[in-house]
Amino acid sequence: MYVSKVLVEQIDHLSQIASDFAQFADIGQSKNQLFNLNESLKHVTSLYSTNDMLNIKLKGVRKTIMINADKTQINRVFTNLLQNAIQAVPEDRKTEILIETILQDNEVIVSIRDNGNGIPAEMRNRIFTPNFTTKTSGTGLGLAMCKGIVEKLNGKIWFESEEGEHTTFFVGLPVVQS
Repeated sequence: MYVSKVLVEQIDHLSQIASDFAQFADIGQSKNQLFNLNESLKHVTSLYSTNDMLNIKLKGVRKTIMINADKTQINRVFTNLLQNAIQAVPEDRKTEILIETILQDNEVIVSIRDNGNGIPAEMRNRIFTPNFTTKTSGTGLGLAMCKGIVEKLNGKIWFESEEGEHTTFFVGLPVVQS
């Protein structure tokens, strides 16, 4: 019984690794379209609405924020950032995530702030490096993939972190003026 459980877990892990590599390789295959970023953020966060140990708050611009991007890739970016934020919080603490949108000139800045333990100073300069991970499992491709997707759209991604307190990731993307 135990052996089969371990095998299933390992198969799931290998499947995830293969999926991560496929997604990383697929960044160049964009199918850009015009869509409302706020709607995408609502859809991504709704996946976590049944978790009682998790509180996600959306704050900021309520109006339509149109961007021209590959919707699947943008959903990958925010799903990855949200998943990282959730995993950054110790299991004995209720997870508090604040997602905020701010319009600034011709761009939208989306911030995702967690109440985790922060990123140690010695790891900060490698966070977006492919194959670098702070987790015991995973491929280390998630943030590298996010960076590639965002920069391909002439956007930017960065973070601020305070050890023992929190981390906030920021994604700046050009908006389409209506």
